[in-house]
Amino acid sequence: MQKPDSLIFDMDGTLWDAVDTYAHSWNVVFAEQGIDITITRDVLAGMVGWEGKKVIEVLMPDFDHDKRVEIYNMVNGRRHNLISEKGGILYNGVIDGLKLLAEKYPLFILSNCAKGIIRQFIDWAGIDDLIKDELAHGVNFMPKNHNIKLLMDKHGLKNPVYVGDTEGDGQQSRLAGVPFVFVSYGFGQTDDYDLKFDDFTSLVNYFVNL
Repeated sequence: MQKPDSLIFDMDGTLWDAVDTYAHSWNVVFAEQGIDITITRDVLAGMVGWEGKKVIEVLMPDFDHDKRVEIYNMVNGRRHNLISEKGGILYNGVIDGLKLLAEKYPLFILSNCAKGIIRQFIDWAGIDDLIKDELAHGVNFMPKNHNIKLLMDKHGLKNPVYVGDTEGDGQQSRLAGVPFVFVSYGFGQTDDYDLKFDDFTSLVNYFVNL
């Protein structure tokens, strides 16, 4: 794999674990709406990386589409406050690693989350000066391969790599025509990758010294 001109990161399962906060946001809204559903960490962890449409179909199978979207919007509204209050767990080496990487590469975040969540994460983690741009699925409801290409076109990226933690991330990277860097400490498993790292520091060392 040739040296990239930029690194595009997935967020959940790659930079941090906020599943407990996400689950809490669902359960708060369900309780407020008198809905007898409880979302556990294990259930939600298995959905990390999914597009919102698929998540709400699985979590609320008995509701019609409009009701699912209404509740999902409530959850995302509540989540904005909860991320500021509760945050999540950054993986070891992420902040220091991003600082080192930003000295050599433009850094981007691209996730299948709702609009505004990446910005909440960036502000919570204090990494605004390290991230050149971000794009969430909730902005245009398009798949990751499409949004990778959007970032490439917007910023003139010729040879980016996508860093993620799921098989779906790998598939979307292939569709976008960019190399896939798999981090095995996240939520998914795959054998289809160009590079694999078992911790964030190892990834940083590789690309800093490339």
